[in-house]
Amino acid sequence: MTARPISETIASLMPRAKAELAELVAFQSVADPAQFPKSECEAAANWVADALRAEDFQDVALLDTPDGTQSVYGFLPGPAGAPTVLLYAHYDVQPPLDESAWLSPPFELTERDGRWYGRGSADCKGGFIMHLLALRALKADGGVPVSVKVIAEGSEEQGTGGLERYAEAHPELLAADTIVIGDTGNFRVGLPTVTATLRGMTMLRVTVDTLGGNLHSGQFGGAAPDALAALIQLLASLRAEDGTTTVDGLATDTEWDGLQYPEAEFRKDAKVLDGVGLIGTGTVADRIWARPAVTVIGIDCPPVVGATPSLQASARAQISLRVPPGQDAAAATELLTAHLEAHAPWGARVAVEQVGQGQPFRADTSSPAYTSMAQAMEAAYPGEKMQTSGMGGSIPLCNTLAALYPQAEILLIGLSEPEAQIHAVNESVSPEELERLSLAEALFLRNYAESKRV
Repeated sequence: MTARPISETIASLMPRAKAELAELVAFQSVADPAQFPKSECEAAANWVADALRAEDFQDVALLDTPDGTQSVYGFLPGPAGAPTVLLYAHYDVQPPLDESAWLSPPFELTERDGRWYGRGSADCKGGFIMHLLALRALKADGGVPVSVKVIAEGSEEQGTGGLERYAEAHPELLAADTIVIGDTGNFRVGLPTVTATLRGMTMLRVTVDTLGGNLHSGQFGGAAPDALAALIQLLASLRAEDGTTTVDGLATDTEWDGLQYPEAEFRKDAKVLDGVGLIGTGTVADRIWARPAVTVIGIDCPPVVGATPSLQASARAQISLRVPPGQDAAAATELLTAHLEAHAPWGARVAVEQVGQGQPFRADTSSPAYTSMAQAMEAAYPGEKMQTSGMGGSIPLCNTLAALYPQAEILLIGLSEPEAQIHAVNESVSPEELERLSLAEALFLRNYAESKRV
């Protein structure tokens, strides 16, 4: 009797994968107790731990990390002398934003138009399911040929560094010959892609104070300094007229020399409205992969509904600055802080608080593991060659792992292709991508084990 191809095994496992992803998406695991109960993250962590135990993982543990969250660890021993591969994903998610803008409940996996919708479906609960699928397929097809460590982080989206600090304090825990970070994505659906670079990030909160208390805008407006107006002017100083990020002392002219991102394709992926121009200069790839980008991600101010005719005494904003490879996130933090302090209008008092930071990352794409992954991806995506791209997002753990394990090869793959709309409303995952990338990962583990035996 001929053994069933591993691709057929993975296809047969997809209904179970969908059911499990639905269970995992149902947890409102936003790692911010001010928005969702901490118990939701704890329940998701326990689900992940139970899933690993069911796959015969040993030493499964919920690690209490310094930022107050939990990461889930497990170890699956392989054949004697086999290399060790670390598989990474995170189970925490971004908040759903405006739930009324979702076409289906954000924490209820819903199939629509050939995709599965739900917060975390692609970023990155789907990444954990991808790892499970690959391992299950290998177990059904003769066994997992490598030793496997799995780490599922509980606070990646918050950027609070809990797992990084834990790994630094326990450097033996995540040691591996190669590391697969399942938290990026293909350049587009159907085009197998590994991510070569990640922008780092720094997250700051800036508070502007101008008055001892709110004032009647009719009685005092026109002379009394309004903190909200001061904040708006301060935030405007972070961009040039064309939208280019302008933080004093921060270089913004680096160029990307790899895979390019056609502007028309980018406009479609980003859902830019007709007649609205892109911001910045240079190629799209320059702007999103090779240069810093500042974003105001939140402002504390009175909502329109219920607003009164008042001058605001205090206003606050949260600012994200993406930092490209070749620049230091800590230095960028200092420059951004100095810029905010220097550009406050009218002598307004400015206080800056850092709430998150991660360094940019550049992978060594010449390493042997990339050869194994290229072969695997080309088999999983017939007729397509593996591509290498950048990614504008940040995964701070990558630099920590690179520093702790300088000999380890690090590969970045995942389900967050442009149609997934991660971090936005109506996030979704392509089940075809989940199936093909699970196959690619399974074939990679097999190829990698063979390469180490040669």
